[in-house]
Amino acid sequence: MDTTGNIFLPSGQSTIAGEVDALFSFLFWASMILFAIVMGGVGYFIWRYRHRGRETVTSGRAHSTALEFTWTAIPIIMVLIVFFWGFNVYMKMQVVPKDALEIKVTGQKWFWSFDYPHGAATVNELVIPAGKSVKLLMSSKDVIHSFFVPSFRIKMDVVPNRYSVTWFEAMNPGNYDLLCTEFCGKGHSEMIGLVKVVSEREYNEWVETSASLGEGLSLAEYGAQLYKSKACITCHSLDGTALVGPSFKDDFGTMRVLTGGQSVRIDENYIRESILNPQAKVAAGYDPVMPTYQGILKDRQIDALVEYIKSLAKNGAADEAE
Repeated sequence: MDTTGNIFLPSGQSTIAGEVDALFSFLFWASMILFAIVMGGVGYFIWRYRHRGRETVTSGRAHSTALEFTWTAIPIIMVLIVFFWGFNVYMKMQVVPKDALEIKVTGQKWFWSFDYPHGAATVNELVIPAGKSVKLLMSSKDVIHSFFVPSFRIKMDVVPNRYSVTWFEAMNPGNYDLLCTEFCGKGHSEMIGLVKVVSEREYNEWVETSASLGEGLSLAEYGAQLYKSKACITCHSLDGTALVGPSFKDDFGTMRVLTGGQSVRIDENYIRESILNPQAKVAAGYDPVMPTYQGILKDRQIDALVEYIKSLAKNGAADEAE
């Protein structure tokens, strides 16, 4: 069991995490000590002057230069320490090493997509090598999101119409939570991903495999993989349960009522349009919240998803026949 974390954050797993934690601990304990001093003083004076009604002569002393100097100098010194310490850590977090592996990150409602230098692409799973500096070039397709990996102590807003940059170096292989920490709408709490840190050898093998992903598989089998890897599973069930979007179970070939009252048959063209332009025909009873996969999915991947949804209807019909 990992015991290196604390009640505020999990164990630090990046090269900058130790310095961030040290600064955090200094601020926390300095605040606690000052809080204890102030509240202790308040408690003492409440107790010391708890009696009322007695007439006493007030001291003629107007002030204490030594005391005033002390309570002014100590906060100034602490502020300067925090400023220079924090500035040093901030600069280390902002200056990206020259040899960093650059990955394009796109945030949209409500998932993360990642594009790698060798042509690979993933959704909600960032795969990186351990011991290698990684630069994230990030942008949003819709609203403000925030990229946060607690174990790496990195957090950066991802905004539309501009790029933001952050970097980190993961020390140990493992799986680490990725969260959006900027409220971005109805599905904000579901915008959860994973950072998968592997050895450099495993990363290189993964890149080669990803470049030929889907080879040797039928379209339906490839579509089954994409259903999970491209986050379709988060909004569309396979058992008839209504989630954010309609279930895929026995969906193909049926008639669907749209929000305007008209009906449309669920065929290949409808599925393709729903992937690329999901706001064109919204199913009745559902909010128009599905993001577009335009530019995220290649034509073969769209074909594979269409074939997979068709296969679900065929399998359902076969089950009923039995």
